[in-house]
Amino acid sequence: MRAWSRFGTRLGEHTGDRPVVRGRPGWGAVAGAVLFYYLSLTPSMLPRSWWLQGVEAGVTAAIGYGAGALVAAIARRLGARPGPRVRRTAWAVLAVVGAVLVVAVTAWSVRWQGEVRRAVSLPPEISWWRWSLVPLAALLTGALIVLVARVLRLATRVVGRALGRVVPARLALGAGVAVVAFLVVGFVQGFLLSGVLDVVERAASLTDQGTTAGIVRPQLPTLSGSPASLESWESLGSKGRDFVGTAATEAELSAFAGRQAQDPVRVYVGLRSADTLQGRADLAVAELERTGGFRRSILAVMATTGSGWINAQASTPLEYMYAGDSAMVAIQYSYLPSWVSVLTEDEATDAGRALFDAVHAKWATLPAGDRPRLVVYGESLGSFATEKAFDGRLDRLAAETEGALLVGPTFDNPIWRRVTDDRQQGSPVWRPVFENGRSVRFAQVPADLELPAQPWDGTRVVYLQNGSDPIVWWSPGMLLSRPEWLDDPRAADVSPAMRWYPVVTFWQVACDLAGANDVPAGFGHRYGTLPTDAWAAIAAPPGWTAADTTRLAELMAR
Repeated sequence: MRAWSRFGTRLGEHTGDRPVVRGRPGWGAVAGAVLFYYLSLTPSMLPRSWWLQGVEAGVTAAIGYGAGALVAAIARRLGARPGPRVRRTAWAVLAVVGAVLVVAVTAWSVRWQGEVRRAVSLPPEISWWRWSLVPLAALLTGALIVLVARVLRLATRVVGRALGRVVPARLALGAGVAVVAFLVVGFVQGFLLSGVLDVVERAASLTDQGTTAGIVRPQLPTLSGSPASLESWESLGSKGRDFVGTAATEAELSAFAGRQAQDPVRVYVGLRSADTLQGRADLAVAELERTGGFRRSILAVMATTGSGWINAQASTPLEYMYAGDSAMVAIQYSYLPSWVSVLTEDEATDAGRALFDAVHAKWATLPAGDRPRLVVYGESLGSFATEKAFDGRLDRLAAETEGALLVGPTFDNPIWRRVTDDRQQGSPVWRPVFENGRSVRFAQVPADLELPAQPWDGTRVVYLQNGSDPIVWWSPGMLLSRPEWLDDPRAADVSPAMRWYPVVTFWQVACDLAGANDVPAGFGHRYGTLPTDAWAAIAAPPGWTAADTTRLAELMAR
């Protein structure tokens, strides 16, 4: 019991057999919270709104609170026990210094935010009065997290104290921690996470039933969902209807090409079109056969994002380049947006593999001289699915396709990771050079596609990645390791004032994911018309010129 009493006085006071949470936080915990609050406001990858900065600062301060409490506990264990006078002085100093630091860093962070905004071509000015709410938002967020943590600590002590009646105190403490941890993990995974995913998926499935304003059912037999299609218009889902409903028209293509064009083929199989993934892949191939997609000059297998979305800036250019002599095919594997679907990325992997394998199997049976150029495309989670379709092997991708466009890849993309790790010495991680650019190149602006000044050889693979895209650069390794993209020279859109701090920078960039699309084209996860230049580098038709690329990019920008 004596050992348990010593444990109780460290983690909280107790009255008889009833443990309670100690009311006053420790000096070390508060000091840690103030320090981490300061670090949370230092420049990150992208600018933030005041409320997001407040939440990020609150979570970071709570982490600092825990770290400070841990350091203080270790110091007490080592015998550091200052007297009452020293403690009172320390609290007085912390109160003054902490208050001044919070006010000063909040004010100074306006300037930091201005630097980050300049780096992504946004006006540097932000609202002072809104930014002044950051400390309040941080306090509320941090206090809530600390309260939950203290309740869990109390629960651990209650369980441990109950067990302490039948087993030694130290064993009871460990068992109490294990029991509470088991219950928390079970609650989060088995109830909270599952419940949240279920709610989000239901909401997303309802959204998927809607149709974007201005999108109408196509009548052309070359488009899925038309009267001639094997699929109903309703089965395509919202993103599928957007995809086929925005196909370029024959008149638009003819006007650009200056010659007679044809109606392009767009095949999309929605989640409601078949009960199984393989059934949807087989239906996609059947639709390609029905529409004559295998008789076109180019066939693009498009991996969708989590919700089934395909970026029009990546799909439409191929139709203009080939004057409609093109076919594109995609299937939906989820209703969930990518930021949720990443939790179940196996679905994306299976979908990417099932669709490509089904299309490639049919394509391979055609005479070599009569089959279309086969290319692949994927953005963010779609790029991951595309790479996994080839078992993460560049040699297989090169052997089975005639080009690949991968936009905003994730840290988990196996081919991207291998190529980046094996880049030539001296090339930066944000624009690596691999094997002299023979088959793989990286670009943030059109001119990057010409680097290095060596000829292409074989299948061309292009990665589009902005230096300020958190979807590309966020990774778990940032928790304890400084990322290479902060080395010099940095990408032009990463603030020179940004620094790496253990744990803090990991959480900062994680929060940047929320604003990845809230910046101008060319920054964050927005790539504008760059896919036009990339497709021209990967699979330009005969007679295509640089002037044509410029003209098409201008059209796409409008």
